[in-house]
Amino acid sequence: MSSEIQKVHLRTKGILPVQKLRVLANAGIISHADGYPLQDDQFQPNSIDLRLGEKAYRVRCSFLPEDESVDQKLDKLSQYEFSITDGAILEPNCVYIIPLLEELHLPSHISPQKTLFNGNENGVDYQIVSGEHLSAKANPKSTTGRLDVFTRVITDYSHRFEEIRSGYKGRMYLEVVPKSFPIKIKTGHRLNQLRIRHGYTVLSDQDILRTHSSDPLLFTEGGSPVDVDELKVNNGLFLSVNLHASEGKIVGYKAKKHRDYIDLDNIDYYEVSEFWEPIYHQPDDHLILEPEAFYIFASKERCRIPEYLAAEMIAYDTGSGELRTHYAGFFDSGFGGRVEDKGARAVLEVRSHDVPFLIEDGQTFCSMKFEPNTEVPKFVYGDDIKSNYQGQELRLGKHFKQ
Repeated sequence: MSSEIQKVHLRTKGILPVQKLRVLANAGIISHADGYPLQDDQFQPNSIDLRLGEKAYRVRCSFLPEDESVDQKLDKLSQYEFSITDGAILEPNCVYIIPLLEELHLPSHISPQKTLFNGNENGVDYQIVSGEHLSAKANPKSTTGRLDVFTRVITDYSHRFEEIRSGYKGRMYLEVVPKSFPIKIKTGHRLNQLRIRHGYTVLSDQDILRTHSSDPLLFTEGGSPVDVDELKVNNGLFLSVNLHASEGKIVGYKAKKHRDYIDLDNIDYYEVSEFWEPIYHQPDDHLILEPEAFYIFASKERCRIPEYLAAEMIAYDTGSGELRTHYAGFFDSGFGGRVEDKGARAVLEVRSHDVPFLIEDGQTFCSMKFEPNTEVPKFVYGDDIKSNYQGQELRLGKHFKQ
């Protein structure tokens, strides 16, 4: 008896939405370790959450495999390994490599409109048909960045972090470096997420301006769409930092050093004052950042991501290297709600390197890059999927009482 054949056509370039990610999972393109089936709540509007595996390796330094597998590099650099199935604490400024529970089996590119992959799941043959590459990009989850935990995905024989080429078949590994606080992790925790692209296309500056004119992307603090003539674009849409507030109001937070560990299982649990120093509005609306200290601020503008787009926040290159903004990158479709919801502030994770660095209210801090979805996601970011940061103002991670 022949199996049912489900043919899936990928015709438009862009980020694959949740309904297509589920198809790829059913077809085996996204797979999982034995005993750890994919969970329904791993699937987000434009991405899938990746889970930590059963063990971690403490390594001497960060690395890229280039001409070797990750396991071969671990044989050279690992100092010791330990189980995280029942939980383990990662110490600040130590480098750990953790194999993830998910694997990728991306098809290699072949001639247009030919079958890229044949998979079988539960008696159904999946036939993926496309004329473009399927590649992947990873990024830390928002909560990970707000805890000042530096993460990036590594794959075998790769010369770049976070980017996974077409045709890659194998495991994924996560480099984890807690910076400000020790953290307690365990198998199944989700520190990062993965998007899959069909081809690659980014909205040009002209596309951004046209989109904003008809479907606003940025709003003023008062909730009005920013005038299109005032948008700052240059290979992306720029956002600025907010340091202005009424007297006595908090505009940011600075991480305290030498604190107790944070258990990632504990949500809405920790007192803010135990881990963070509040930064209050100053009359002159500026602040000098201390070298290597970690700060949380909010954007001056409020932003929203229409359902047909996905966005990624990227660090603004000051040209000098002293300032690093925004570890967490992905913004899902629906972030900031509808036009009438007037958007939400982006939270900025900031560290100054080497020297004290002056920042001022309204200073350009980061850039947002937009990519189209191949189709509108079945659901978008918001209350229906218990999104943690919809409609946010300045906000710390979900582990703190707020």
